Order: sequence, then structure tokens, then C-alpha cells
Amino acid sequence: MADLDDLRRRWLDTLLRARGDADHPDPERYGEALLKRWSEPQRHYHTVDHLAAVLGHLDELERYADDPVTVRLAAWFHDAVYLPDRSENEERSARLAERALSEAGVGGERVAEVARLVRLTVTHDPAEGDADGRVLCDADLAVLASPPAAYAAYTAAVRAEYHFVPDDAFRTGRSAILRQLLDLPRLFRTPYGERNWEEAARRNLAGELEMLSQPSAPSA
Repeated sequence: MADLDDLRRRWLDTLLRARGDADHPDPERYGEALLKRWSEPQRHYHTVDHLAAVLGHLDELERYADDPVTVRLAAWFHDAVYLPDRSENEERSARLAERALSEAGVGGERVAEVARLVRLTVTHDPAEGDADGRVLCDADLAVLASPPAAYAAYTAAVRAEYHFVPDDAFRTGRSAILRQLLDLPRLFRTPYGERNWEEAARRNLAGELEMLSQPSAPSA
């Protein structure tokens, strides 16, 4: 279970670094609003635990980023809007970041970059020279390289978020996502991610895809 006090400290440190020491609105209220979003009842995987995990992975990947503070802000917002039955969550999350960070005193150029990074999580396919995009996407996808039991828990949580989707439709949609990921030349774009996560993630994805392709397979 995520340590909410640690997340609050992380948010405060990140926002203060992003905006400097000028007189701006209380930073803590923005963090509380985000944590409330990440704790909504429709979430089973996209929870504060996922947020904490992504931020932890960013600690491992920080040296590959051009602007670690901006990447951390993007992590806070990348699933801030999450409704499983909607397809525009990333876009709505990016727009939330634009509104909230501008109001909180973050400069326009950094706000625009945060929003760009949030939108990038639609495809997880950053350009060759996009260091910050590569770091954020690797941190977000690191769950794919989990040990078997943790990966099974991840897939079960994803299925729980889509409980309203019939089994056959879920298998079809989930399989399409898995194939899209497996078709990427590389899942992970940082040297750390490629070295430590690529092989395990592909093994997990292929195993899940094989399970979903079997008519009698469980829907998770």
C-alpha cells in the first residue's frame, strides 16, 4: 500500500522545484486534489499504488532524463483523469495538468511539456531524441516486467477496472493491446529499462496473450 505521507512529500518537493520560490497558491492543496483523484473507487490498477510505483521507477531512471522535475510532474498527472469506459483519459489528464499547473504557478513552457508527456502515454512510443518521454514511458510500463505473481495481480486489477465488459470482448480488446506492445521494436527505450525489464516484460505479455487466446481461459 502506498505511503500517502511520502507521496505528499514528493508532490511538495516536485512542485516547489518546478515553480521556484515566488509567491504562489498553497502547493499542498493541489497534491491533495490529485491524491483524491488517484483514490477514486473505479480504480483497481490506476491507483495511488501505481502512482507511487511510477515515481519509484523514475528514481531509477532519473539520470536519463533531461528535466526530471517535469517528468515527475507528468507522472502525477498521467492518469489523473481515469474512467475505464472513456477513451479520452490521457487528453483530459493533459488538460487538467495545463489548468492546475498554470494556476499553481508553474511556467508556461514547463506546463506545455508536462501536457505533451501525458499525451505521449497514449502510445508509449517516444521519438528517438525524446529523453524525457522515454523515461516517463519506461516508468509507466515497468509493471510489465513484474515477477509472475505481481504480473497476475496487475492483470486481475486491469480486468476489475473493466468489469462491465463481457469476457469475449475483453479478451479481444486486451489481446489487441498486447499485440500492439509486442510489435514495438523495443518496449523500453532507456538503457536501464532495456537491460533490466525488456526480456521479462515480453515474456509476460506473450504468456498473457497465449492465455487470452484460449477459449476456456479466464478473463483476467
